[in-house]
Amino acid sequence: MSTDAIVLLKEDHKAIKAAFKRFQEAGKNAHATKGRLVDKIIELLTVHTYIENEVMYPEVCGLLPTLEGDILESYEEHHVADLLAAELAALSPEAERFDPKTAVLIESVTRHIDEEERELFPRVREALGRKQLSEIGERLLEAKAKAPDSPAQPSALKKTVDAVIK
Repeated sequence: MSTDAIVLLKEDHKAIKAAFKRFQEAGKNAHATKGRLVDKIIELLTVHTYIENEVMYPEVCGLLPTLEGDILESYEEHHVADLLAAELAALSPEAERFDPKTAVLIESVTRHIDEEERELFPRVREALGRKQLSEIGERLLEAKAKAPDSPAQPSALKKTVDAVIK
C-alpha cells in the first residue's frame, strides 16, 4: 500500500464518489437504502475532511505558503460539507428535504474533489518530493486511525483554521 499522501487522498475520493453514485442510483422510494448510504457518506466524508484538515492542509500551508488561499477555501468547503452532513444525520430518509439536501452535498463535494485533483494536488506534487509526500501520507494514516466518524463541531474546525493562518 502506498503512503503517498496524494494517492491516499485520491483513494478516499474514489470511495466517496462510489458512495455518491450508489445513492444516486437508488430508487426514488428506497428510503432505508438511502439512509444507510447517507450514513456511509457521512462517515467517509467526516474521516476524510478530518485528516485533510488536521494533517494535509496544515502541512501544505507550512511548506507552500503560496497555496494558503486555496487551503483556506478548502477549509470552508469542508465546513459546508460538515454542516450539511450534520443536518442530514438529523433527518429521516423519508423527510421531504433528505434527497435534495443529499444532492447539494454531493454536488458541493464533487466540485471540491475535482478542484483538488485538478488544481491543488498537481501543484503540491510538483513542489514536494516523494519522501515528503510519503511522510505526510504516514501522518494521514495515523490521523485516520483516530478520526471521528461523525461531523466535527464548527468550533473545532475554526480552531484548526485559526491555527493555520497564524
